[in-house]
Amino acid sequence: MNYVVRRGPRLFLTGGLLVCCCLALAVLSLGTGSLPLSIPQVMEALWGTAPDPVRIVVTHWRLPRVAVALLLGAALGASGAIFQSLMRNPLGSPDILGFNTGAHSGVLLAIVLFNSGYSTITAAAMAGGGLTAVAVYMLAWRNGIHTFRLIIVGIAVRALLVAANTALVVGASLESALSAGLWSAGSLNGVTWAKCLPAAVIIALALLLALALARSMRLLEMGDDAARGLGVSAERTRLGLMSAGVALTAAATAVAGPISFIALVAPQISRRLAVGGTASIPLAAITGSLLLLAADLAAQRLFSPYQLPVGVVTVCIGGIYLIALLIRESRKT
Repeated sequence: MNYVVRRGPRLFLTGGLLVCCCLALAVLSLGTGSLPLSIPQVMEALWGTAPDPVRIVVTHWRLPRVAVALLLGAALGASGAIFQSLMRNPLGSPDILGFNTGAHSGVLLAIVLFNSGYSTITAAAMAGGGLTAVAVYMLAWRNGIHTFRLIIVGIAVRALLVAANTALVVGASLESALSAGLWSAGSLNGVTWAKCLPAAVIIALALLLALALARSMRLLEMGDDAARGLGVSAERTRLGLMSAGVALTAAATAVAGPISFIALVAPQISRRLAVGGTASIPLAAITGSLLLLAADLAAQRLFSPYQLPVGVVTVCIGGIYLIALLIRESRKT
């Protein structure tokens, strides 16, 4: 009982500190760039009392990018927490299992073959991610799901999808190939409110579903039999959580392309910040927001006046983390 009492305030305090870090980094992002602005100027622009040039720079050019980074980071962090909890494995991430690659395939089909708009691209990402999840799950099923087999099947399916995506881009027209290539790097350049609106609605609904199933998710970590004994429908809960996780990953991919490793790293950091190392979807979401916003700020400012796609930064950081994680897991076995 004392543990439960202490855990709540600790999680609340940790989440509050992470939110404060997100807000501070957001203000820094809004104030830096080719037109440096002070904190008072940024706040005036947000309140609508700044001169028009300053207000346009902050609210029309920089604020959508910051808001989308926070939103997509939360989606990826929450998705990673869901799959790592269901797999009971730190490698159980949509990046590794290939779900974001499936969403990537759906978007490429929409861009290259149909030159579609934002709503169609979002629907294509959802379809691609969902079909990939179904394929991986069915191929890995052998009188039940074994975590290691699911991860291996996911890696294999991801490799096939990467090859298909490459062939699709190579065979496309020059204009479509350039658009697909820029999007495939994982970038927040040029995001607007209109571009992210369909995905934002899906992310909000998927987060609500995930939060509603968060308690059942923690019970599933004890095993299906124990969860059923506590009144949890294991398969129904797992299906709902997987649907929410795939939707979060696919919606984020539809907006910014396949941004790798946020879903892998954020839940592990949040587990270390939480009491007892337990999975927390809200904490993982906030951690993901902070990581993606920091990575995007680095992508914009480190090589100024040139801007890197944020996916390049996350791959560099996540690759190092993945190597360290694989070494640690191999030592355990």
